[in-house]
Amino acid sequence: MPELSAHEVALHKVFSSDYEFSIPEYQRPYAWDVEQAQELLNDLVEAGDRSLEDPYFLGSLVLVKEKDRPQADVIDGQQRLTTLTILFSVLRDLTSDEKLRARLDVMVRQPEDPVLDIKATPRLALRPKDRAFFATHVQDLGATPMLLLLKPDQLATDSQRAIQANARVIRSTVETWDESRRLRLIQMLATRTFLVAVSTPSLDSAHRIFGVMNARGLDLSPADIFKSQVIGALREDGGESEAYAAKWEDAEELIGRDDFADLFLHIRLIESKQRAKLGLIREFPEQVLSAYLPSRAAEFVDEVLVPYARAYEQIRDQTYSSSDGASEVNAWFRRLQQLDNNDWRGPALWALRNHPDDPAWLDQFLRKLERLAASMFVRREWTTPRVTRYIELLRQLDSENLGLDSPAFNLSAEETRQVLVALDGDVYLSQKTRKYVLLRLDEALANTSGVVYTHSVITVEHVLPRHPSDGSTWLESFSDRERELWTHRLANLLLLNRVKNSEAQNYDFDVKKEKYFTGRQGVASFALTSQVLGHKEWTTSILERRQTDLLAVLIREWRL
Repeated sequence: MPELSAHEVALHKVFSSDYEFSIPEYQRPYAWDVEQAQELLNDLVEAGDRSLEDPYFLGSLVLVKEKDRPQADVIDGQQRLTTLTILFSVLRDLTSDEKLRARLDVMVRQPEDPVLDIKATPRLALRPKDRAFFATHVQDLGATPMLLLLKPDQLATDSQRAIQANARVIRSTVETWDESRRLRLIQMLATRTFLVAVSTPSLDSAHRIFGVMNARGLDLSPADIFKSQVIGALREDGGESEAYAAKWEDAEELIGRDDFADLFLHIRLIESKQRAKLGLIREFPEQVLSAYLPSRAAEFVDEVLVPYARAYEQIRDQTYSSSDGASEVNAWFRRLQQLDNNDWRGPALWALRNHPDDPAWLDQFLRKLERLAASMFVRREWTTPRVTRYIELLRQLDSENLGLDSPAFNLSAEETRQVLVALDGDVYLSQKTRKYVLLRLDEALANTSGVVYTHSVITVEHVLPRHPSDGSTWLESFSDRERELWTHRLANLLLLNRVKNSEAQNYDFDVKKEKYFTGRQGVASFALTSQVLGHKEWTTSILERRQTDLLAVLIREWRL
């Protein structure tokens, strides 16, 4: 049996000569996006503000590491270690205190130590494809300001683009602070922030540990604990507790165990109208159940749990039914579920719970909700301000009874400007949002409410290619400046229901239309693509008109 060890390790020891972290080549690339990096930083700041003494745990690392040797292959924990390295590097490059800069640099890079026979090396070595980039543009002293000047399209991998984007959002936050506030964060990180390092010298053992730690078993969930509290408050005589236990189990079976657990997060938000801070097990009894237990336990099941479980199923599966208007309501659910978050579900559940028999009202409400959610998605608003916005909306809906006139639905002039700038910019480079924007645009162009895209594969493609081949007519038709201006904007993008073909992407326009942009039957599957096929040539003047027209469609669709 391989020797196994697990220890709580402070970050100043994690980023020390005790460990030489390396990401094996077979691991997935660094993939945290801006939202996750911003959320990590926000959680660290909030933890520091709550207490000057309490430790803060960042989770676990699973390592292949022999005892008393620093070399450690990271099996789990790459995303956190990489983001923390970015954070330390940004803080290092911002400070004017030479001693602090030197100390932070030691946490990022192991200095040479001839006494201990230690070579100068970064504390963390990424996968080989991104290793040199990370060392040069993040870990080297003074590297991060230059990193932010690189053009995303010039970076070789999605991982490198994520590294740059996360460095940018971290710097944009901490550079507004004074030195004393940054120092408090650094001290909190180094001394009061911990990871649990689980180490074993065996790769097989490490993967088993990782599997066990991440397995979804049938252990008690928060929902099971809440069930015992609610059903326990009911009378056993007369069969009341048994009947309500059956209602509870029917609700769980309706949406499945995993989504049933998720439902309680949304109920907590709707009922408390507060951001989560201390965990569902602690907050749900205080913020929700305390209003119902012990005397109103049956009311909680009948008026809260069961209706919200039904609403959750209708939203998730788009099964809202009505004699008229159901298709429009389900179309909004389908659109919203294409976003990369489900924070919008709280207001959507509230609407379906309170207006289940009014599809016309739901249609108007969900149009406004999708507009708000899409605007935050396009602007890449991160979790905390996004949830705060929905909380304010729920307050206005519930307490002030403002309904469709709730001010929280409205976009400020600055928010509208940011959406328009994003839509008129390099849409393709926003990997998270580009397909959603183009599908919404295509649906509006098709002038078919609730069109359902059934293709197993949908890709976003360029007309003017990113890297025209030598001798291509594209190089004659467009100057370098024109290609830089237009390549990634809306006017130059379309949708295809096929996997990317690197060779076909560089075809000249006529060949590309015939061999790449049409379906098997010679017909384009998307309105956007059909529009392109209607052109005999592809020029800057066509792109200018098309950009104006497509933006106008989105401005009208989202009422910008």
